[in-house]
Amino acid sequence: MVRTRFAPSPTGYLHIGGARTALFSWAYARKHGGKFILRIEDTDLERSTAQSTQAILDGMAWLGLDYDEGPFYQMQRLARYHEVAEQLLRAGSAYYCYASKEELDAMREQQRAAGLKPRYDGRWRDSKQTPPTGVKPVVRLKNPLDGAVTFTDLVKGEITVANSEMDDLVLLRADGVPTYNFGVMIDDLDMNITHVIRGDDHVNNTPRQINILKALGAPLPQYAHVPMILGADGERLSKRHGAVSVVQYRDDGYLPEALMNYLARLGWSHGDEEVFSREQLVEWFDLSAINRSPAKFNPEKLQWLNQQYLKAADDTRLAKLVTPFLETDGCDIAGGPDLAQVTNLLKERVNTVAELADAAVYFYRFLEPSGELKAQHFTAEVQPAIVHLKEKLAVIEWDSHAIHDAIKAAATAHGLKMPKVAMPLRVMVTGEAQTPSINAVLELLGREETLRRMDERLDGFSA
Repeated sequence: MVRTRFAPSPTGYLHIGGARTALFSWAYARKHGGKFILRIEDTDLERSTAQSTQAILDGMAWLGLDYDEGPFYQMQRLARYHEVAEQLLRAGSAYYCYASKEELDAMREQQRAAGLKPRYDGRWRDSKQTPPTGVKPVVRLKNPLDGAVTFTDLVKGEITVANSEMDDLVLLRADGVPTYNFGVMIDDLDMNITHVIRGDDHVNNTPRQINILKALGAPLPQYAHVPMILGADGERLSKRHGAVSVVQYRDDGYLPEALMNYLARLGWSHGDEEVFSREQLVEWFDLSAINRSPAKFNPEKLQWLNQQYLKAADDTRLAKLVTPFLETDGCDIAGGPDLAQVTNLLKERVNTVAELADAAVYFYRFLEPSGELKAQHFTAEVQPAIVHLKEKLAVIEWDSHAIHDAIKAAATAHGLKMPKVAMPLRVMVTGEAQTPSINAVLELLGREETLRRMDERLDGFSA
């Protein structure tokens, strides 16, 4: 059975790159009827926080990346890492190293001065000297001195690294906490991970992890290293490119299915398909379709995709998503029109839920027009037509068609073109110059509120 995992470090939020790695691992497991495991690699004691762990869990839940097992925490598995380290020590595949930080620093300086690549020189590898008293050693792997590690990466193809390029890596630090390479490898082994799908910044770690597995006589998983995501300028993705927390996208009004769809297309494709569902992603997903070159993050493309999903979204669902935004903006939703109907009217014109809320404000709280709009539209020329229209609106049947006809009749009666009346009416009632058709807006706003707002604004017309 296929078993994949996502193993973030809780040292910050769940970012775009991590979310895409999780998505690919999730999709591969779902495609093959396998299991997707969540593991929290919390051995960086200085930087790991409970808040970051929660942010990762929240981000995955929002994206719908459900896991079958976990979350497992490395700091709860220390006894297991010590057990395997002891096994390697007994087999002669690992050894205690007592070199101090000062010694190692001096060693690296000498190597640099000689034009050599800084690396551990194996001074305790086969040492017969007596260990210094009071020094807690690290445990190092006896990396093979000759030969090479070759593995077939499911994205990058065959990769070979000479063992002479690698030194004896630390497995357990002096404080008993495993290094990244040791902890992750033991976890993958114990959790029967069959496919390790991760960012290609881990390619250099893979030969080291394979050598640990070989020392244990353990089976090797298959590896797939996904190219990194770059900003539009070709630089490594950062906050200035819009690479914020996944949860921030939720708070900014993006739909999870839109972000999921966008992340899937970052470095993976299925023909020319741009908009597709979770179910289609699972059906189509294949590691061989992942591009070998880095993907570029495009906020405009994400926004466009979000717009497509907004247009197709259920109005009742959108109303629930919009509600917190409107309440924060001081709107009285209960005192206004049905919010689902309002979202239906507005959703074609916006890119995010936040924009949808901004566009809906005037239905629930009157917006005072700017002085410029008043000067432009509240003129003496149009005032008689507006008074005429107000009288008409007080008695007509209240629907969009009748409202449209009333506006047209008032304009015609006063020798004006329809926009000459419709625009002042729009500004009077909404405070805005840009809205959907004013007759559709008024139908939702209701007769009573429309007439009240017109009354309040009539005094503002130029004499």
